[in-house]
Amino acid sequence: MIFLKAFVCGGVLCAIGQLLIDKTKLTPARILVAYVVAGVILGGLGLYEPLAKWAGAGATIPLTGFGNTIARGVREAVAEKGWLGIFTGGLTAAAGGVTAAVVFGFLAALLFRPGDKS
Repeated sequence: MIFLKAFVCGGVLCAIGQLLIDKTKLTPARILVAYVVAGVILGGLGLYEPLAKWAGAGATIPLTGFGNTIARGVREAVAEKGWLGIFTGGLTAAAGGVTAAVVFGFLAALLFRPGDKS
């Protein structure tokens, strides 16, 4: 059942993104940024955690989950370090994911030769 929940949640998030691409003049980059910001806002308000517990990877893997991770890291760091946590919490919470993206991107650049499609 957890796979079905993850599929439905992730599918709805992707469908919303596809509708935004098809029906608006927003660029994909702006839509991705909007997803991260939405995750930060929903996570900051405490509304994203119940969705993440219900849907599992269907809510934590998309970009909204990344925004939620940043918001959670800031909340925890502010509780631990005070106002200084505003500046350090998001970076600390997202460091693993960002590092993995950079390392795997670098490895892909070493292994594959990018080129034009022409």
